[in-house]
Amino acid sequence: MMKVSYNKLWKLLIDRDMKKMELLEAVEMSPNTLAKLGRNEDVSMDVLRRICEHFQCDIGDIMEMIPEKEEE
Repeated sequence: MMKVSYNKLWKLLIDRDMKKMELLEAVEMSPNTLAKLGRNEDVSMDVLRRICEHFQCDIGDIMEMIPEKEEE
């Protein structure tokens, strides 16, 4: 099983000196979607595409898939 991580997105915001609320406004996403990103939950491809368009980057620059460790 894989889980999503948006740590790359948060690092990108820090590098660009941008606040999360500025991202919310720039890509016209809802506060609920921003909260999902913060909890590393799935969001729509449309939102991810708009983020990539805003930063002129690839999807791999804002997120990654991480294997979940299996409990024994």
